[in-house]
Amino acid sequence: MKVLVLVAVVALIHGSDATLLIKGPTEPILEGVEFKLECLYSDSEFNISQVHFEIFYRYMQEWHPVRERSWCYYSMKIEQTAESLVMTIPRAGRYSEGPYRCVSNADNVTAPDNSSQELAIKVHYMGELSVSREGFTSYLGVPQDLKVRVGDDVVLKCSASSSEEPSYSWNKNGNDWILPSSTLTLKKVSEADEGTYTCMAEHPSMASLNKKRTISITVLSADAPWYESSNGRLMLMTSAAAVSLLVFILSMTVFLCRRAKQTKTSKGPIDDRSQKKPIYKASVESLPSTCGDKQPLV
Repeated sequence: MKVLVLVAVVALIHGSDATLLIKGPTEPILEGVEFKLECLYSDSEFNISQVHFEIFYRYMQEWHPVRERSWCYYSMKIEQTAESLVMTIPRAGRYSEGPYRCVSNADNVTAPDNSSQELAIKVHYMGELSVSREGFTSYLGVPQDLKVRVGDDVVLKCSASSSEEPSYSWNKNGNDWILPSSTLTLKKVSEADEGTYTCMAEHPSMASLNKKRTISITVLSADAPWYESSNGRLMLMTSAAAVSLLVFILSMTVFLCRRAKQTKTSKGPIDDRSQKKPIYKASVESLPSTCGDKQPLV
């Protein structure tokens, strides 16, 4: 009995010295690059099969287990070796960011001793560059060939979703000027303002992360029909969509009204058999009787 107690005490002391560790990249990762995380004990004799990865969701302010088939991790793989648990994320993205940790499910270990230190993963990314026009909804965007009337004001703004605020610049093809801004402003455009304009967005920490968008601006004459401009075409499309929606609503209203009227005025055929009729003793429906009583039975 004393031997068993001594062994238990040694195992407890030995277990208290073991630390759950997490290893991974400490420098920011470029978008699209593969990276790996590893869970292991400082003492290789401990069982790694009861350990799993967790990620901290900032929006929910909670830790959640990392699932191998989660869509936002691009079919990542979690493999267990004899001494560690390895998670491979084949393509780093914005959803790969976040603090990670390793957590043990062992019953004899409780928080905070059941988890490793947090490992923050930073991913440098940049989304597609979009261009919007001042005074117009950003959901429609700006057409590749922007047609404006002479004397109009044109204000274009480019933006991109990025891990860090990009540096923007505009330039006109064929000219040597560069505008270090995300906004291009052309007041009272003339034929001299025609041309191809390019917006460039560059990541401040990763020069290889850059996006560009090219817009061709055509200046129409003052006597050009209003519907030839991009603004006129947009008005035509919006009006056509509104008219189509109105016609559809009116058609459905008329259809439903007619159907309701028909249902209200229509009557089904009268079933004589369903009507209750008095049965006389002398009628053919009754049994033969010796009496001449003609009073109804019902």
